[in-house]
Amino acid sequence: MPAFRYRAIGPAGDVQTGVMEAATEADVVAALQRQGSIPMRAEPAARESWFASLWHAELSFGKTLRRRDVADIMRELATMLGAGQDLDRALRFLEETAVTTRVRSVVAGLRDSVRDGSPLAAAMARFPGAFSRLQVALVRAGEASGQLAPTLARLADLLERQQRLAASVASALIYPCLLVVAAIGAVTLLLTHVVPQFVPLFQQSGAQLPRSTQFLIDTGAFVSHDGILVLLGFLVLLLLARAVLRAPQSRLMVDRLMLRLPLIGGLLREIQAARFTRMLGTLLVNGVSLISALSIVREAVANLAVLAALDRAAASARAGAGLARPLQEARVFPVRTTHLLQLGEENAELGAMSLRAADIHDERTSVVLERLVALLVPAITIVMGLAVAGIVTSLLTAMLSLNNLAS
Repeated sequence: MPAFRYRAIGPAGDVQTGVMEAATEADVVAALQRQGSIPMRAEPAARESWFASLWHAELSFGKTLRRRDVADIMRELATMLGAGQDLDRALRFLEETAVTTRVRSVVAGLRDSVRDGSPLAAAMARFPGAFSRLQVALVRAGEASGQLAPTLARLADLLERQQRLAASVASALIYPCLLVVAAIGAVTLLLTHVVPQFVPLFQQSGAQLPRSTQFLIDTGAFVSHDGILVLLGFLVLLLLARAVLRAPQSRLMVDRLMLRLPLIGGLLREIQAARFTRMLGTLLVNGVSLISALSIVREAVANLAVLAALDRAAASARAGAGLARPLQEARVFPVRTTHLLQLGEENAELGAMSLRAADIHDERTSVVLERLVALLVPAITIVMGLAVAGIVTSLLTAMLSLNNLAS
């Protein structure tokens, strides 16, 4: 019996590839459809060379898109579909006006699949590096409900909010990071270039130096001669820590600790809650069931402590016990999160309340970030000033002691 190489979209929205023995290509397609998959390609395996196999694999690194690019695609599709354009014409316009080759390639692939009869969600699933499972699920729900244009608009809103949140976190941390680098550079410069200028003078005097000055000289010599070794050792420690964190138990302990840290832990809980409630609410509002939504959302969660809490909440939801109480017991989200989720469950408006909670958490994240930066900047400045003042004071103390000996 001949073998056929196939490519299909699985029931969960994932791309499936493999080889199946059957009498004809039609039998392969029928077998895949019975499994709940959407066939995209079925051809004799003998006809496909290794190069063609590599080409058809559509490696994800060549088809990745930035979140900004995906948001623009969704927004423009929503606008054109809402204005009455058909999907093929909208995709053709996007392909013609794409600003980068990568975006043009992905849009062209979407258009080819749609013209071959595939739904937009199935076409997006062919590019897992560009479109996440969350995005594919939202589009599939929009197509099933006949509300594709509003769904694409909500998806664009979701991506834009996620981008703004990530950009606000990165922007808030730029200035403190620059201050830390400047402080380390200033102290290193003083220890390796300024302090050594005074060493010959101290050695010629033969006087007993103050302990602080001697410590300063020894530290400067160590940094000058062994600073590279210290840096290499620090890099080795980072690699070891990364290797340790790959173990689930170690990573779980660190993630739990991060959520419990003063100030920083509160910020992380707000960010995690904002992402979770935004994605959950968007999925529920677009008609995705709660169990399916939780399964999709968990793939976007990086914190293992939050992930464990979501798994327990999903098990509770399957048993009909609700979602809010397990999350409240886990204490990985702020109290207002579980309170609003419980209120949404009681009023059968979990999707709307999740989106409302997401808005609140976005605002709280901005407030906490502003407070964190307001505390970090003066704290770093004070530490830097104290370090420089300590170095200068040690040198002046030694100079004054030499003057006293001379007099």
